[in-house]
Amino acid sequence: MALNTNQLNSITQIKIIPKMYDNIFDTTPLLSKIMASGSYKAQNGGTQIEIPLNYAMGNGDWYEGADTLSTDDIENITNAIYYWKSAYAPITLLKEDELKNSGNMAVLSLLASKSEIAKKTLKDKIATGLYSAGTNAKSIVGLRDIVAADQTVGGISQSDYSFWQAQVSTDATLTLSAMNSLFQDCSLDGESPNLIVGTKANYNRYYNLLQPQQRFADTSSSTAKGGFQSLLFNGVPFISDNYAPTGYIFMLNLSHLHLFYHPERNIALKPFVEPTNQELRTARVLWMGALGSSNNRMHGAMTSVTA
Repeated sequence: MALNTNQLNSITQIKIIPKMYDNIFDTTPLLSKIMASGSYKAQNGGTQIEIPLNYAMGNGDWYEGADTLSTDDIENITNAIYYWKSAYAPITLLKEDELKNSGNMAVLSLLASKSEIAKKTLKDKIATGLYSAGTNAKSIVGLRDIVAADQTVGGISQSDYSFWQAQVSTDATLTLSAMNSLFQDCSLDGESPNLIVGTKANYNRYYNLLQPQQRFADTSSSTAKGGFQSLLFNGVPFISDNYAPTGYIFMLNLSHLHLFYHPERNIALKPFVEPTNQELRTARVLWMGALGSSNNRMHGAMTSVTA
């Protein structure tokens, strides 16, 4: 007897979706690091996500004796606002394919194959979105918007408010001095970047800058879990990510970078249905979230490294 739709839903929900979730987040370098740092956070409901800004802005000053103390109010910007974005990937089983793959085991194999395609599709959408530049209004805000100095991010213009600007270097040649200069620009009050990520080409350029005896590898379990290779710079892991945009190296402080998700759309299955006008059964895997920053000046980017 062929697997009915309820059985397909149960198998997919119990056996496939958990593995899909682990694979998406454990085998994508930046996603894996965000997860390990605790920066992947559930957010329930609301039309938008508001992140309190981590800045000291006020009208206080030193005084002595009978000095007049200002009571002027400063209209502080206290929150950055990010909007939910949604991604999906379908799992579609054509009736014709099910008939050709007769038997429950054959259908399960077909389901596994189709689910693998859905997993890769959704993984690609989320991982690409993390680095996006705002060209797709339906995508989450990405690092090329956040780690910049001339964008409007979270509803705040970086051009109008310098405190909202990230540290940006346009050096074309990668040197240890240039990297350290950017790293120090991103460091304040005892905080520094805790993750460096770039293209494979720029990872290799950094590798070649180091003397063999200075090639310290990051052996932390969170990095090794996904099979990622990394070197250390100022004690911070530098990893390569195939999704990183050409020419870029990002220095990120994950304490101020947050990937929010809706609990009901966290790699969630929309069950299989059978359309009345098509010979197929189709389900969808859904994700809904937003990437946001609470303190852009703690992040940095080299944007044009070509040598």
